[in-house]
Amino acid sequence: MKEEKSILIDHLLEKVNASPFLFVVDYTGLTVDKFEVLRKRLQEAKAELHVYKNTFVKKAAERAGYPEEISSILTGQSAVVTGEKDVCAAAKVMKTFADEFKKPAMKGGIMDGKFLDADGIKVLADLPSREVLLATLLGLLQTPAQQLVRLLNEPAASLARVLQAKADSAGAPAEAAAAPAEAAA
Repeated sequence: MKEEKSILIDHLLEKVNASPFLFVVDYTGLTVDKFEVLRKRLQEAKAELHVYKNTFVKKAAERAGYPEEISSILTGQSAVVTGEKDVCAAAKVMKTFADEFKKPAMKGGIMDGKFLDADGIKVLADLPSREVLLATLLGLLQTPAQQLVRLLNEPAASLARVLQAKADSAGAPAEAAAAPAEAAA
């Protein structure tokens, strides 16, 4: 029996170490079919929902070096959500599912080794997706480069405008002088 427990804890520890986050939810009152719907939605967000005994989660959290606050939320019927990378996508799925079905309730979690309460996870759910954040960051990084290119091109563009204006004005007197000569002839 101890070997089985050790294997389960080691398996959970692998999941915890591979994931940048761990959410703990209270799934009390959630039916099996709704549980499966939630699992499928999380799978689309590259996250997983598993039920382990609270003592196993506590031991795995201790081995992973997580803050002790995680032990305080591991009471009652608890399930854990882990994922590959996008913590916001998993948090969005959990929030929309809870809004839709009124269950499961978020208890808290860990992100990058720091404890998050349920409100902290809701804040993560309200953030834009990873792709939107990366696109915004890229836009911010490109803006100074575009301004620098415009600034470096401006002296050459100004010189070109001055030369064009000079050429236009030099051509205008020659045309004006040619017009009276043609009139006299």
